[in-house]
Amino acid sequence: MTAEQTALRFSGPVLPDGEPRDLYVVGGRVTYEKPAGAESGGAGWIVPGLVDAHCHLGLDDHGGVDEATTEQQAIDDRDAGALLIRDCGSPVDTRWIQEREDLPRLIRAGRHIARTRRYIRNYAHEVEPGELSTYVAREAQRGDGWVKLVGDWISRDEGDLAPSFSAEEFAEAIRVAHEHGAKVTAHCFGQRVLPGLLEAGIDCVEHGTGLTTDLVEVMAQRGVALVPTVMQLDKFPEYAEAGADKFPEYAETMTDLFARRRDTIMSAYEAGVALYAGSDGGGVSRHGNLAGEVVAMADLGMPVAYALGAASWRAREWLGWNAGLDEGAPADFVVYDRNPLEDLSVLHTPSRIVLRGRVVGQAHY
Repeated sequence: MTAEQTALRFSGPVLPDGEPRDLYVVGGRVTYEKPAGAESGGAGWIVPGLVDAHCHLGLDDHGGVDEATTEQQAIDDRDAGALLIRDCGSPVDTRWIQEREDLPRLIRAGRHIARTRRYIRNYAHEVEPGELSTYVAREAQRGDGWVKLVGDWISRDEGDLAPSFSAEEFAEAIRVAHEHGAKVTAHCFGQRVLPGLLEAGIDCVEHGTGLTTDLVEVMAQRGVALVPTVMQLDKFPEYAEAGADKFPEYAETMTDLFARRRDTIMSAYEAGVALYAGSDGGGVSRHGNLAGEVVAMADLGMPVAYALGAASWRAREWLGWNAGLDEGAPADFVVYDRNPLEDLSVLHTPSRIVLRGRVVGQAHY
């Protein structure tokens, strides 16, 4: 057995069931059959690789960044335990990350698609209604099974949040994406855009602060996921203050959405909507803080096991990966020296990070 093939043994409770086991890594896979000559890799609470379901590799406050900066963003996320990332929109081509064995597994949504002059500058394809479906088809082909739409943003004409496109235009775009084998998610702060998107068969909603009781029931019935990006919502007062002088109605809307954010998100949870953790790293939020998002979700009132599962086993299954660390599963997991189900703060300090069967990080705190 070569050094690259050396078997490693990890000992401790394996989540989500918490059964204490000796877990071995051989050839990048998990096995519970003891191989000869296994070396100790570490001990602690073993958690299936964390998932950041809303992240932006290759993006900062001003738009796309170079490969060196993108690489560091991916490393920061990896070193925080995020071993599977659903990139929720990036203006740069990040396919090269998928060729790197030492960087997180990446599911790309291509570039955001927004209305002309109705989103953050240099982030999205900015298009007119007649171009929407064409760009959706293009990004569906370029991405890894997801397309990201900007559902609403401030309208200078209305002075408040408004849908980026009509319900009919969104419906046609979603139909085209599905025809090309891609799921659709959308940035949604306000309420007005949501009924049309849900009626059109959207697959996921980002942020979702405009949800009402009726809408969360529709989401639950139709299996539409929600990635609430709780930490990002804490920035709403800043957005309101920045727009208060020029757009007072927008400021009032953002203030109201912020005040109701806990009740809104918890109503979705209580209705049975599947929630997943997303740090919104890139642009307005820093990379490498998925742990903060999990803690924030639990602080809203979700059970700790639910919040952790939203960033691990449940999210992995949602995105088509192994939920648990069963025999033969990819050896992507994080080891902690305390039980995260008893103290989520330990997520900030992983003791071992194993990606594709290799220890890529350890005790970096």
